[in-house]
Amino acid sequence: MTTLRTLGSSDLKVFPLALGGNVFGWTADRTASFAVLDAYAAAGGNFVDTADTYSSWVPGHAGGESETVLGEWLAARGNRSDVLVATKVGAHPEFKGLKPATIKAGAEESLRRLGTDYIDLYYTHFDDPDVPVEEIVTTLDQLVKEGKVRAVAASNLSAERLDASITFAEREGLARYVALQPHYNLVSRDTYEGPLRDTAARHGLSVVPYFALASGFLTGKYRPGTQVESARAEGAGKYLESERGVKVLAALDRIAEAHGAEVATVALAWLAAQPTVVAPLASARAPEQLPALLAVAELELTEEELAELTAASA
Repeated sequence: MTTLRTLGSSDLKVFPLALGGNVFGWTADRTASFAVLDAYAAAGGNFVDTADTYSSWVPGHAGGESETVLGEWLAARGNRSDVLVATKVGAHPEFKGLKPATIKAGAEESLRRLGTDYIDLYYTHFDDPDVPVEEIVTTLDQLVKEGKVRAVAASNLSAERLDASITFAEREGLARYVALQPHYNLVSRDTYEGPLRDTAARHGLSVVPYFALASGFLTGKYRPGTQVESARAEGAGKYLESERGVKVLAALDRIAEAHGAEVATVALAWLAAQPTVVAPLASARAPEQLPALLAVAELELTEEELAELTAASA
């Protein structure tokens, strides 16, 4: 049995791999999404991450497609109490920003699409510098007090605003952020390491990094001269043009071979071993992509292997 990890100061206990729902209703249709969710739950997974805006960027989509598919799966399986649902507010085309009224209306819409009366973990998706942190924190606290949200978290937030938010929440006795979702992986370390990580550590936040596999680059399927059919291929391919990308792949290959593991598993294991990280976030369009992700729960790298990857990615 995989040991679940506690999210910050909350009572939420999560599987060490968060399943990304950005693909649900987009590159994974309803049937494929259900299959992925079934396989993740069967392996002991309980932490599913979505957002109200997924997948508004697709022509003909309005946003909320992912939440709708997830809600239909929860209803079909009757397992709402077994799954920790994380969703986000602030980026939906009709609910942009973090004004109190926007957060409240966004939460109601998410609850409706998810077919539930509570959200386990509610993130502010992107910061809204026009709204004082005091207003954002107070609004999130109201949702917690109303029982609509169990715990709150932040994504894409500066160290300064994160610190100010938590300091205010603690001073006023309001619900405080328990988790942070930054962009962080082996080929993108400066997006988190430094003041933001220091702030997260100081406040005891649990970190759930997104783009954990660098849009697929860290699965090892992108190699010089290869063509990959993926909605993210262009973004992932650019890492091959950097010396860092080539070095990281070489180190991942060597360590993966030593463990008889997939390259993706090793990349996630490095991330999972970093200070403050509780559960890397990764998505799968089909059940056969899941084993390499789920294996992060069991793979422990040696200090030497972690150091080799850290040096390669410097």
